[in-house]
Amino acid sequence: MISKFPSEVAGISKEQQLVNEAIRAREVRLIDRDGNQLGIKPLREALRLAREADLDLVNVAPKAKPPVCRIMDYGKYRYEQSKREKEARKKQKTIQIKEVRFSPSIEEHDVNTKLRKVKKFLEKGDKVKLSIRFRGREITHQGLGRKMLTRMAEELKEIGEVERHPKMEGRHMIMILAPKKEKNS
Repeated sequence: MISKFPSEVAGISKEQQLVNEAIRAREVRLIDRDGNQLGIKPLREALRLAREADLDLVNVAPKAKPPVCRIMDYGKYRYEQSKREKEARKKQKTIQIKEVRFSPSIEEHDVNTKLRKVKKFLEKGDKVKLSIRFRGREITHQGLGRKMLTRMAEELKEIGEVERHPKMEGRHMIMILAPKKEKNS
């Protein structure tokens, strides 16, 4: 079962990962497959013990003096590790930021339409970036834009909370809303 996989064992980076003949130490502190310490052994003897058990010798603590090596089925360990990582990724919720754009001279009906769109995004669990683009002389009416964004935040306060208050970035006024966190109490 001798293998050389340049990956991670016990939080060790790929550069530090050493398996079987890739280990370059004279002596190693050896741990058997059950987790029992066998003491400090010469590298050749540790490799022989690993081969006799039909397993791999894996350097799990290369910075220790002497390095700590473990006898294990490295292929099986890597497989189980990848399964755990895949399971963790499944349970993870990715939050996207959706953007909804306005202009300061938007009509009431259009505001209501965009409001429904923002509600849908927040209910789905996404963050929403509301931006108002000021064109030409509209930049002098920043108060209208701020008023519109605060109105949106007020109407959506049951399902969303303001993560970033209205702020000018160039010719755009931007506000970010995040979905409200449920309280488990």
